[in-house]
Amino acid sequence: MSVQAASPPAPRGRQGILALFGDVRSGEGVTTALLALNAFLLLAAYYLIKPLRESLIVGKAGPALKSYCSAAQAMLLLVLVPAYGRLASRVDRVRLITWVTLFFVVDLAIFYALVQVLHGNGIGIAFFIWIGIFNLMIVAQFWGFANDVHTPEQGKRLFATIALGSSLGAICGPLVHDPLVQRLGLTSPLLVTGAILLLCLLLTRAVHRRARAAYDLRGQRVREDAPLGPEGGFQLVWKHRYLLFIALLVFLLNAVNTNGEFILRKVVQAAAAATSAGSLSGDAGVKAQRIFIDHFNNQYYFYTNLLGVLIQVLLVSRVFKWIGVRGAIFILPCIALGGYGLIGAASAVGLFNLVRGVKVTENALDYSLNNTARHALFLPTSREAKYKAKAAIDSFFWRMGDLASAGFVLVGGQLAWGIRSFAWANFVMVLLWLWVALRLARENRKLERDQAGPAATAAS
Repeated sequence: MSVQAASPPAPRGRQGILALFGDVRSGEGVTTALLALNAFLLLAAYYLIKPLRESLIVGKAGPALKSYCSAAQAMLLLVLVPAYGRLASRVDRVRLITWVTLFFVVDLAIFYALVQVLHGNGIGIAFFIWIGIFNLMIVAQFWGFANDVHTPEQGKRLFATIALGSSLGAICGPLVHDPLVQRLGLTSPLLVTGAILLLCLLLTRAVHRRARAAYDLRGQRVREDAPLGPEGGFQLVWKHRYLLFIALLVFLLNAVNTNGEFILRKVVQAAAAATSAGSLSGDAGVKAQRIFIDHFNNQYYFYTNLLGVLIQVLLVSRVFKWIGVRGAIFILPCIALGGYGLIGAASAVGLFNLVRGVKVTENALDYSLNNTARHALFLPTSREAKYKAKAAIDSFFWRMGDLASAGFVLVGGQLAWGIRSFAWANFVMVLLWLWVALRLARENRKLERDQAGPAATAAS
C-alpha cells in the first residue's frame, strides 16, 4: 500500500494548553485544536440524539430488537459502503465529506418532519437502524480525514489530543440533552444535531485549507485534491493482509465487548430482582426493579466516561510514546483476558461488583486508549484505505461483531449457559483476539519498515 510522502518533522515548541495532553509542536496547534473540536461536536451530536432512539421504540424493544437491527444495518452497509467508495473515486476529499455530511443532515430533517406528522408512530425501528449507521460512518470518515492530513509520525503524537475531543463530547452530549428537550421539545435534538454537522463541515474545510497551505509551502503536489482510486472498501480489505487483520481485530473486539454487555445485563437484572424480592410484589416490584436498573445505568455510564477521559488525558499519549501503537493494541485484550478469567472463576458472592468493575474498565479503555490506537493503525496506509477500507471496517465489520455476539448468546441460551460459562467463552475469544493483535503488530512493523526507505528518500 502506498502512502503520502513523509513531511519534515515539525519543529519542537510548546503549544499552550495542548502541550499538556500530547507532543504538539510549533505550527500544529491550530489544526489539532480544530480537529479536536470537530471530534467533540460529532460525539456530542450523536449522544444528543441517541436517547431519541430509545423513546421512539417504547413498547417495541425486546431481546431480539438489537440483533434484528444489527442485521438490517449490516445488510444496508453492504450497499452503502460500495456507494461511498464510488463517490470517493469521483470527487476530492472535501466534496466527499461535504456530500456525505449533507446526506445525514437531510436525513435528520426528514426524521424531524416525520415525527411531527406521524407523532413518532412507525418510524422508531427505521431511526434505530439509521442512527447506528450514522454514528459509525460519520466517525470513520472523520478519522479517515484526520489520517489523511497527518503523516504517521504526526498522527502518533497528535491523535491522543484529538481523541480527547471525542471523550469530552461523549460526556457533554447527554448533559445538554435533557435541558434542550425540556425547553424546545423531544425532537429538537434532531435539528440541533443537523446544525452541529454543518458547523463540523466548516471546521473540516478550515483544516483542509491549512493542510493545503502546508503542502504548498513545501512545494509538494496537493494529492488530497484528487479523487481516490477505483478499488472499493471491501476489495481493499480482502486484498491487503494488514487491512484484513484490522477488520478481524474490530470484529473480535466488538463481539467480545457485546458479549460482556450481555453478561452485565444478566447480572444487573438478577441484582434488581433480588433487591425487590420478598418486600415488593406486582407493579410495585416491577417499578423497584426499573428504578434500580435506571440508577445503575446512570452510575455505570458516568464512571465509564469519567475513567475514559482520565485515561485519555493522563495515559494515551504517554503509552504511545513508551510502547507505540503496536504495543497499545495489546493492553485492552490483556485486561479483558484477566477480567473474564476472574469472572469465570468467581463465586456468586461479589459477582455483581466484579462484573461491574471489569466492564467499566474494559469500556473506559476501549473508548480512550484502544479507540485512539485503532484509528492510528491507518496512518501508514494509502489514502484509499484511510477512507474506503476504514469506512468498511468501522461500519460493516463492527456490526458483524454485533451479529456474531447475538448468535453466540442464542447458542449459549440453548445450552443453558450461566454467567461463568459465558465468561469462559469470552476468555477463549480474547485469546483469538490477542493472536490477531500479534499478527497485526507484525504486519504494521513490516509495513513501516518497507516504507522507511522511500519515505527517507522523499524527505531528502
